[in-house]
Amino acid sequence: MTHESGDARPAGSRPGLITTRQVLDAAGVARAVEAIAAELRRRRGDDAAELALVGIHSGGVPLAKRLAQALAATGWPAPPVGMIDITLYRDDVFLGLPQPIVGETELGFDVNGRRLVLVDDVLFTGRTVRSALDALIDFGRPRSIELAVLVDRGHRELPIEPTYVGCRAETRLDENVHVALTELGAASDAVVVESRRGTA
Repeated sequence: MTHESGDARPAGSRPGLITTRQVLDAAGVARAVEAIAAELRRRRGDDAAELALVGIHSGGVPLAKRLAQALAATGWPAPPVGMIDITLYRDDVFLGLPQPIVGETELGFDVNGRRLVLVDDVLFTGRTVRSALDALIDFGRPRSIELAVLVDRGHRELPIEPTYVGCRAETRLDENVHVALTELGAASDAVVVESRRGTA
């Protein structure tokens, strides 16, 4: 992907980038999703009423679907899953430059009165999440909105913090956190940190 993490090519194969370290392997990604589901269930108890998940395209969408499945595995009814597309110019991955652009949104449910959990793969500056929040509010008035992310890499520019976090990764501003997911064409799930060639 191109907003705050990367696209879905296998780790290490992206032109102009080199993988400097691995944050999570496939088993680690699975454990992180399960941990988010367990924490969400712990906070909510048996109250699954009006819960819905909204994945931020692209990595947040399969993660939201996995989270719904993980919640269903605990005995909850599987919550509905929607999608919102927030696009940044490619250079924002490294420099945090332009304003996000809201693209296609597919919800399939009324957001009014809903307890929404916004799901993304990587939380960075916070501007993608802010745009997603603004877009969701345009569709109605949810009862609450929480944020779940697979990876929190820090370097926030806005006062936005996740409610649920799979893992935290220390990064430099000139690095990129790439989340590879099988649903997006990767050979296996992984989270790696990348640098531009010549800067590692």
